[in-house]
Amino acid sequence: MGITVIFFLGLVIAFIGVIPPGLLNMTVAKISLKEGASRGILFALGVCLIVGVQTYLATIFSKYLSQHPEVIDILQRVALVIFILITIYYLVLARKQPKPNIDANVRSKHRRFFQGMLLSSLNVFPIPYQAYMTLTLSSFGLLSFKTYSVISYVAGATTGTFVMLYIYIFFFDKIKNEKWTSQKSMNYTIGFITGMIAVVTLINIIKEM
Repeated sequence: MGITVIFFLGLVIAFIGVIPPGLLNMTVAKISLKEGASRGILFALGVCLIVGVQTYLATIFSKYLSQHPEVIDILQRVALVIFILITIYYLVLARKQPKPNIDANVRSKHRRFFQGMLLSSLNVFPIPYQAYMTLTLSSFGLLSFKTYSVISYVAGATTGTFVMLYIYIFFFDKIKNEKWTSQKSMNYTIGFITGMIAVVTLINIIKEM
């Protein structure tokens, strides 16, 4: 598989993972609204630096798992249950979830970069998410664990994260009142995404039975 394709796979997967409103993207949106886009970009760069490290660690973990198929079988079944529960939660129970209230009172430009690194470090979701996605891509023959392939995928994931945060920085003020950005719509979006991942996981389990 060409490194360009691998790059764009990493970009798309990371982009999708950052779409739902959470701590990082809502913080970068609030910073840009209150302090300007430049400080939002610095925060986003700090986030992306950590995301790159997390994605690399996830691919290393995936490489280990690929050499221990008995562990993969267990994790796939656990992941299937988790994604089904998350899908049910967002589609049925999370419709009235309140919007996150993010405090953004740090004033220094450089502190924004390090704040992005700190909050991104606290957000460990990309590691299991990317580990699972790289395993899935590997099972379909779309990703190998060679050095050039891993570097290309990590670069794509980092870029995809930045692109989504960039969209929050420059367009959130214009789209925040649109119907599709309401919490209810976002919950449906998250539920749809996790539902699709659950379907792919189920297909993989059935193929290996």
